[in-house]
Amino acid sequence: MLSFLISLVIGAVIGWLASLIMKTDGGLLRNIIVGIVGSALGSWLAGLAGLNPSGTIASLLIDVAGACLLIFLVGLIFGKKGKKRK
Repeated sequence: MLSFLISLVIGAVIGWLASLIMKTDGGLLRNIIVGIVGSALGSWLAGLAGLNPSGTIASLLIDVAGACLLIFLVGLIFGKKGKKRK
């Protein structure tokens, strides 16, 4: 149960960082979903590229990059990036 809660918190932080970078806003639930799915996407793409990050910072950067990519792709598919920040 504790690892599940930690995953939610980490997902929320990753999603929040990606939303800051991509200048979107969507709330806590969206940040958690984007963070978790984006993290999986980033890790999968890094594996395909032959990257094997060995450290918390490197993994965090790949996870945030995956979340940013997810926000970008969703924007392309649906024609918007969510509410834009001013």
